[in-house]
Amino acid sequence: MSYLPSHQKIVMSLTDLKRKKPKDTRVKVSVDDFIEDANNYALGLGASHGQPDITSTTQEFLKGLDKKSTKIYRHATFTLTEKSISQLDEIAKISKVAKSKILRILIDEFYQQSSAKQSDLLRKTSR
Repeated sequence: MSYLPSHQKIVMSLTDLKRKKPKDTRVKVSVDDFIEDANNYALGLGASHGQPDITSTTQEFLKGLDKKSTKIYRHATFTLTEKSISQLDEIAKISKVAKSKILRILIDEFYQQSSAKQSDLLRKTSR
């Protein structure tokens, strides 16, 4: 009968070793915020986690473009000139806003223009 108490001890010891599910303490971050924080890290700056220093009307507009509020984003691939890429890089670096967010703002700004203004802008850039 001495077998039974030692067997119980082994079983109890093994149940204590069961892997417990760790608590998920990760904070959900949008892709734009992640990229912004990665750029800040590369530049030796702290994590942004906040809104950039911009006007209130633009902040309201950007809030509408925030991935956390709309959840209707799709991955897209575009071909840009070297000049456009360097200009976008510079704008993103100065404004501390993700490039994809800058492109969404510019697309919306263009879309809000009248058809005549859009045509005029397209004619100027086609040269």
